[in-house]
This record gives sequence, structure tokens and C-alpha cells, in this order.
Amino acid sequence: MVLLGVRPRGIGPGFHTLGRETFLVPVRWEEGWPVPGDLALEMPSAPAARASLPAPGRETFDAALGHHWVGVRRPPRDVSSLGARPGWLLLHGGEQTLDTSRVFVGRRQQHRHCRVTTRVDAMSATEAGLSVLLDSAAHYEVAVEGDRVVARGRVGGLAGVLGSAPGPHGPVVPTVGTEPDIHGPDAVSLGFIDDHGDAQTLARLDGRYLSSEVTGGFLGRLIGMYAVGGDAAFEWFDYEEA
Repeated sequence: MVLLGVRPRGIGPGFHTLGRETFLVPVRWEEGWPVPGDLALEMPSAPAARASLPAPGRETFDAALGHHWVGVRRPPRDVSSLGARPGWLLLHGGEQTLDTSRVFVGRRQQHRHCRVTTRVDAMSATEAGLSVLLDSAAHYEVAVEGDRVVARGRVGGLAGVLGSAPGPHGPVVPTVGTEPDIHGPDAVSLGFIDDHGDAQTLARLDGRYLSSEVTGGFLGRLIGMYAVGGDAAFEWFDYEEA
């Protein structure tokens, strides 16, 4: 039996961040009637169902984007280019920010706990980096702004900078992580890799505010790259289950 469901975490009422998922329930037949069994959370014998999911790991931008890459209100091809700077994904940022979710290319958050990194050359963009996005009124991001790396968040009508630090020399590696938390579904950490190769955390935020129970909807989070105010180039994108 196939059904849709969610996996809430944290204290009541519970919060889910991955959107609706497809579950399988084994069924046995008794006197001509189906009797459902226990929910099957893991189905290693169904590789065909997993074939369309992107494998965790590093993706480079030397070929066409896979179908798992999506935009918001526009497909990735309308806001990006793979040929303008070979080996990099170039995003063409305009004046619109993530509050309108226009120049964003991302993929679904597949795992409750994950770590995402990218390498960005901000070029002419006033702001470029990584975002965890539920919708235009609920998103966290870490981005290059001039010579600084800035972490910020928006939750409904509240928005602000939550941490910043001088950026490393050259292209920057921003980082996003979702980590266990006893109160909500997770905690979202925003940071970057410094010139010494060390991870620096700028902010650690409550994941409840990027959940369907708080903001509504049923599609779950996206994690991806964005640019504002000009072009920015991304060399690779790492997604790993934590």
C-alpha cells in the first residue's frame, strides 16, 4: 500500500521540514480483505524508486543540470548559464532578493540532517551564496557581501543580519548544516570556510521557523544558490547526509 505522510520531529506538536513523502505499508490478505501491516520506513529492495533521486556528493557544473535542480517561479535555465564561464554555474542576479525568490537554483533537502557547501565567486553581485528556503517569507542564508560573509534570516515580517565576519581571499566556500535539536526538527547552522581551511559558524538558528507547521505548505525545504544585484559564479555544490 502506498501513502503520503510526514515525519515530524521535536516537542509537540512536532515539525516537519522535508514536505510530504511517499511511504509503503506491507499488506497481507485475510479472507479476501487487505490488512495493512506496520509502516516500512526503509525499502532497500526498491532501487527503481530511488533512481530519480540525486546521489549525495559533489556536483560540478560541466554538463547540463539534472532534473532535481529547480528554480522558484522560473526554471533554472532562465536565470543561469553554464557556457558563459565554462565549469561554473553563472547566476544572473537582478534587484530582486530572496524575499521574492527570483534568482535561485536549488534542490530538495532530502535528509533531516545534512551539510551543504559551495564555492562562489561573487563577481559583480552585491550578494551571493547559499540559502535554505521554504518560501519568500521564510528563509535563512549565508552570503558574500563585498569583503564580508554575512548570515541572515527572514521569518515572516522579521528579518535581519545574525552574524558576519571578514571574508577569505578569493572565492568563498559558504556552508549550511542541519543538525539535531531537542526542541524542533533541527538547528540550521550558517558559516564559511576561512583561509586556514577551518569552519567558521556565523549563526545557529531554530529550524522550526522553516517548517510546514509554522509557515504552511507541504513541499518542504530547498537548499541552493542565489545571487542579487549582478552575476555570481558557482564552481561546485556539495550535498551530504550528516
